[in-house]
Amino acid sequence: MSIHDRLNSLGITLPHAAAPVASYQPVVVDGHTAFVSGQLPFVDGELVTGKLGDEVSLERGQQAARACGLMIMAQLEAAGLIERVAHFVKLGGFVACTPDFYDQPKVINGASDTLVEILGDAGRHSRSAVSAAALPLGVAVEIEGIFEIA
Repeated sequence: MSIHDRLNSLGITLPHAAAPVASYQPVVVDGHTAFVSGQLPFVDGELVTGKLGDEVSLERGQQAARACGLMIMAQLEAAGLIERVAHFVKLGGFVACTPDFYDQPKVINGASDTLVEILGDAGRHSRSAVSAAALPLGVAVEIEGIFEIA
């Protein structure tokens, strides 16, 4: 089943790929590897801002991470690579949070689970789930991805 067919069967519509907000490319290909720059969480057209452990709940953080995962796929689509994904290799997840918040992995599961849902076994990946004092534009979550492409 193609990735587009899988998205349709899951009832998932990808967002429009966000334009870069600085001097970088959303996707860079080197050989058979696609590097997707950190994506920010747009939910219902608005950025999810704030810190986990303070004004952002775990559930909202997971929703933000899912939105980042969908934006990663949207960037691959915009680059004409979505159907060339052979394997999702690595996810890098960053969570803006208070010093006493320790559930970064649970937050990042929002993206991991989404990408496995979309890609099936090819979506099983290695990852990092890292806390951050602050992220660009005050967002709660930022996620990047590395993909093997055919």
